[in-house]
Amino acid sequence: MLLNPAYRDPAARGRLLGALSALVVLWPLLQAAEVRPGVLFDGGSLKVIGNFLAGFLPPETGAEFLAYLGKAVLETLAIATAGMALAFVLAVPLAYLASAAGREKATLNPLTRGLLTILRGIPELVWALVFVRVFGLGPAAGVLALGLTYGGMLAKVYAEILESVDPAPAAALRRNGARRPLAIVYGLLPQAAKELTSYTTYRWECAIRASVVMGFVGAGGLGQLMDQAMKMLNGGEAATILLAFMALVFAADGLSGWLRRALDTPPAARTSPFGWRSGVFALALVAAIGSSFAYLEISFKALLTVEAASSIGEFFAGFFPPDLSSAWLVKVARGAWETLAISVVGTLLAAAAGLLLALPRPRAPFSFLLNTLRSVPELVWATLTALAVGLGPFAGALALALHTTGVLGRLFAEAIENAPPEPAFALRLRGIGGIIMMNDSRILSTQPDAPLATSRRGCERADYLKGEAGRRKISSWTALGTLYGSRHAVQGAVRDIRRRVKGCRIWSFSTREIRLLQ
Repeated sequence: MLLNPAYRDPAARGRLLGALSALVVLWPLLQAAEVRPGVLFDGGSLKVIGNFLAGFLPPETGAEFLAYLGKAVLETLAIATAGMALAFVLAVPLAYLASAAGREKATLNPLTRGLLTILRGIPELVWALVFVRVFGLGPAAGVLALGLTYGGMLAKVYAEILESVDPAPAAALRRNGARRPLAIVYGLLPQAAKELTSYTTYRWECAIRASVVMGFVGAGGLGQLMDQAMKMLNGGEAATILLAFMALVFAADGLSGWLRRALDTPPAARTSPFGWRSGVFALALVAAIGSSFAYLEISFKALLTVEAASSIGEFFAGFFPPDLSSAWLVKVARGAWETLAISVVGTLLAAAAGLLLALPRPRAPFSFLLNTLRSVPELVWATLTALAVGLGPFAGALALALHTTGVLGRLFAEAIENAPPEPAFALRLRGIGGIIMMNDSRILSTQPDAPLATSRRGCERADYLKGEAGRRKISSWTALGTLYGSRHAVQGAVRDIRRRVKGCRIWSFSTREIRLLQ
C-alpha cells in the first residue's frame, strides 16, 4: 500500500538523489584508498597487533623517568599556552576583517581570507623549520609555528561561528547607530560564546597534541620525549607518555565543560558587568600565559634582526623555481589523488563513528572513549594500522579515521549540548525517545538553518509531520518545535502560526503545552 502523498517527506527525492550522487563520487575514492576491510580480521594481522601492543606493557614508572616526564609535561603546557596566546592575538583582528558578521551589507574580504588560507595551509612543521633557522633548536620555533598555523585556523572558525548565529540583534544595533564592533560584541558574541569557548579550548588541546610534531625540531616537551622512546623501541616509556597525553586531554575536556556550564549560569544582579569569578579566571589566564613565556625563556628579539630576515629569505628562496617537469607533475597528481582519497574516506568513517558516539546517553563512557581516541597521536595510530593492514593509503585512512573520530565526536557532542533543549523536551513529554527524538530535535537544532526557510516549505513539512503524528502520537507543537529548533518559535506559535503556514491543517496549541515549554 502506497503512503498517502500528504504524509510523504517532501525532501525524500532530493536526499535520495544526493545519496546516489555521493556513491558515484565515492567509489573511485574508495578504490584509490585501497579499502580492504577484510584485512583487519586476518589472523596474522591480529597477532602482529597484539605483539606490538604487548610491547607497551608494563608502563615505565621509574623515579628518574617520571621526573623527566613531569618536566616535559610542563614544557608541553607552556608551549601550547604561549602558542595559543599568539594565535588568539593574531586571530581576533583577522576574524573581524574576514567575517561578514555585523556588516550592513554582507561582503567578504578576499585578501584577508587568502591570508588565512596561507597561514593554515602551511603545516606547523614547515613553519617550525623556518624559525629553527633563526632561533635554533628549542621551544621558540614551536611557539611561533603554532601561533601562525593556529592563528589562521582560529580566525577562520571565529568568522564562521559569528556568521552562523542569528544576525537580527546585530542588525538592530546597526540600524540604531551602533558601529560594527559594538554590534558584534553586544549582538553576536553572547549567542556565540559557548561555541567560541569550546573551539578555543579544543585548539589548545590540539596544540598540546601538536607537541609530537614539534618534538622533531627539538622544541622539547612530550613530543621530544616520545620521539626518543619510539626510536629506542622503549614501549614502556611510550605507554607512560601516552597516559600523560590522555591526562592532559581529559583535563582540557573538563576545562571546556566547566567553561560552557559557567556561560550557561544566569548572571547575578550587580552593577558591574563582570563578577569575581570572571576576574579570578582572567587573572589566572594572564598568569598562565606570562608564566609560560617566562618558563620557556623565549626572546623574540632575534626575529627582528637582519640576519633573521636573510635566513628566512634564503629558506623560502630554496623553493623557487618550482619543478614543472611532466614526470614530477604526474607524481604530484598521483599523490594529490591519494591524499584526497585518504582524507575523504578517513573523514567519512570518522564522521559516522563520531556521530554514533556523540548521541548516546549517559555520556561518561562514550566521552572516555572519544578522549582516548584523540589522545593517541596520529603517528602512533599510523604505526598500529600499518602493522594491521600493511603500508599504503588504507593504513593512513584508518589512522586518520581513528584519531578524527575522537575529534569530531567531541565537537558533535558539544554542539548537541549547546543546542536548544526545547524540541527534545517536547518529544519526551509525548513519550518519544531514542533515535527518533535525537534525529528530530537534537540534530536539527544544531543546524544554522533549522528555522523554516519559507511558508511553502513549512506547509509541506508540517503536512508530513502531521501524518507522522498520526503514527507516533506527536502533537503539532512537537512537530513545530522540531522544525524550528528554537524556543521562540514555539512560544510564538499561537500568535503567528496561521500566518506563517497558511492553508495547512494543523492542530491547535493548548495553553498547557505552551506553558510546559516556557
